[in-house]
Amino acid sequence: MFRLAALRTPVSSVSRAFSTKTLEFIKTDVQGKVGIITLNRPKALNALCDGLMIEVSEAARAFDKDANISAIILTGSEKAFAAGADIKEMATREFIEVYNSTMFASWGDITKIQKPVIAAVNGFALGGGCELAMMCDMIIAGDKAKFGQPEIKLGTIPGVGGTQRLIRAIGKSKAMHLVLTGDMIDAHQAERDGLVAKVVPADKLLEETLAIANKIASYSQPITRMAKEAVNASFEMSLQESLKYEGRLFYSSFATHDQKEGMAAFVEKRAPNFTNN
Repeated sequence: MFRLAALRTPVSSVSRAFSTKTLEFIKTDVQGKVGIITLNRPKALNALCDGLMIEVSEAARAFDKDANISAIILTGSEKAFAAGADIKEMATREFIEVYNSTMFASWGDITKIQKPVIAAVNGFALGGGCELAMMCDMIIAGDKAKFGQPEIKLGTIPGVGGTQRLIRAIGKSKAMHLVLTGDMIDAHQAERDGLVAKVVPADKLLEETLAIANKIASYSQPITRMAKEAVNASFEMSLQESLKYEGRLFYSSFATHDQKEGMAAFVEKRAPNFTNN
């Protein structure tokens, strides 16, 4: 558990109820208005087994329901955010079992979280680990992080967004290169390519990511949700459709108290007091 006592705030009944569960593969913590999920399979370099992904899904949904939480961080260890899916768990599965199973059922739950989710990546983010990071709203990387989709080396292909989200992040040619060669790129290259939002010193990763998350958490929850929804809509709609959708969300913000407070504070040259209403 992380110990940044100065940032701690009371935990709501939602997070408290979840925190009493016995967790095998992750750790959870709350710092200020930020919920933190830490992947915790160090001996397996945080390989993403089914049980781990179920726990991640449950933790993220608990934080999403918690009125005291305004942003979520998903992170791993110094050596690995996640070195990939659990190959030992998948290796003996047959086609019909995989086809009919729900083996990836909980993986996409991160994309359904309404609050901003930040991936804080140190070490390896490969295969499923890279895919999981891309499901988050932004990636902050330690300067020793490595990203890649090496599934081609295992006789298969990415199966949880590696061929789809990667294209949207870095473009077809660069994505095709990573998928077909199985090569890794470092944090600085990932930032230049557009996969990573910011690179920070590895030993400052959580501190720097918390600073970003706390800044986001200082704003109005309804408005940050609208902003996230508007940005994500651009990947699902045509330009004309997404412009109309953005406009509707913008108009909707005027139904909130926080829009009135934010603009009044700007005019009055004072700090706004957002109440999430």
